[in-house]
Amino acid sequence: MKVVLVCPAPPSSLRGNRRTAKRWAEILQNLGHQVDIVQKYSGENCDLLVALHARKSHESAQKFKHTFPQKPLFVVLTGTDVYHDIFHHSEAQKSLELADKLIAFQPNALENLSLEQQKKTAVIYHSAQPPREENLDFVRQGIFEVGVVGHLRPVKDPFCAARALAYLPSSSQIQVVHLGAALSEELEQEARHWMGKNPRYRWLGQVPPAQVWVWLSRFRLVVVSSQMEGGANAISEAISVGTPVLASKVSGNVGMLAQDYPGYFPFGDAKRLAHLLRQAEEEGRFYHWLKTCALRFRERFRPKKEEEAWKNLLASLQS
Repeated sequence: MKVVLVCPAPPSSLRGNRRTAKRWAEILQNLGHQVDIVQKYSGENCDLLVALHARKSHESAQKFKHTFPQKPLFVVLTGTDVYHDIFHHSEAQKSLELADKLIAFQPNALENLSLEQQKKTAVIYHSAQPPREENLDFVRQGIFEVGVVGHLRPVKDPFCAARALAYLPSSSQIQVVHLGAALSEELEQEARHWMGKNPRYRWLGQVPPAQVWVWLSRFRLVVVSSQMEGGANAISEAISVGTPVLASKVSGNVGMLAQDYPGYFPFGDAKRLAHLLRQAEEEGRFYHWLKTCALRFRERFRPKKEEEAWKNLLASLQS
């Protein structure tokens, strides 16, 4: 089968949707399909169109269904689709109506869909495949390193962990290391401001993928502080190497984990985040509880699970 994957983000993009498109292309190729990734559908013949981002890919979805009305269209619901665009942009809703199947990254996304839309939605969690153990690292003694892994964007509240440091006592060994490119000059300046203000905060900028894995394996915790998430890659990646997360209690993060996960804080609440950080640093039982809870989700983020989900979704077209 020939599959066209529409990803509006350019090939050089640092955004998560481009990473998802590349990973899915590899999965579909492993399943025996021919895959092209394009930014915009231009009318080429194919057996299936997969459109990432309901609003931004609306024109592509519409053109495909006009050209090949009998062929299947999958529309992938990003975080901005689920938690903003479908309420404010008619193009996003029209894409959902055109789609034969919808794909969400976590089950809580379905809460914002109609019953009819829910019936045609499949959940496919982001998978993560860490390198071999010898290419990873170990936690450092005498220091409690906490990671923030993600590009600097306002919707991610990227400096929540930096703000939390101000609430920690001087005796704390917690240090925050932030990996990710600044997607605006203003955010770069703010990152440098926080580094100058508190030596416990380090922003390393964009880091090669192999080095991200090294850092993930040595962090005691990873903080995911977003205002909205379709399904955070940082969560699946951290858990795949056994590193627990502290996450803002927003729908997308809860959908990736569970309602009763003990590592949540209210979005934007740096003081509450600081309390959790201190608790994890000081109370071995709490940290062990976090780690145990996180590890129970490890299986859902394995590449084989994502491939299996795609295999089942494609098989559903035959039924």
